[in-house]
Amino acid sequence: MAIQQLTLNQVNQEMQQCIQNCLDCHSICLNTVGYCLQKGGNHAEQAHIRLLLDCAEICETSANFMLRTSQLHTRTCGVCAEICERCAQECDRMGNDAQMKACADMCRRCAESCRQMSMAKA
Repeated sequence: MAIQQLTLNQVNQEMQQCIQNCLDCHSICLNTVGYCLQKGGNHAEQAHIRLLLDCAEICETSANFMLRTSQLHTRTCGVCAEICERCAQECDRMGNDAQMKACADMCRRCAESCRQMSMAKA
């Protein structure tokens, strides 16, 4: 029984970390949209801005699904991981830029934790 309880607590801790990663990723992606629009050029390309907004939205949605313990959270987390990975790659494409690197790093952290959540038993 104690082993089962430990596993349940571990899953809850992993989910809490994933929720936090999603909320942090949502925040940095929205912040990066403003930065990119101000910077202009390649940073303000329509496809790049759209991906940042998509990433922010799916992160918020995934966090909401986990917060309300939806049985479908594994599905939203799977999509979130995919979009976050794409967003990270796109941010890397912008070159040596501290804001873009911070965004890419957060997107990768979120993608990894969401990938783990997507494989969890609902």
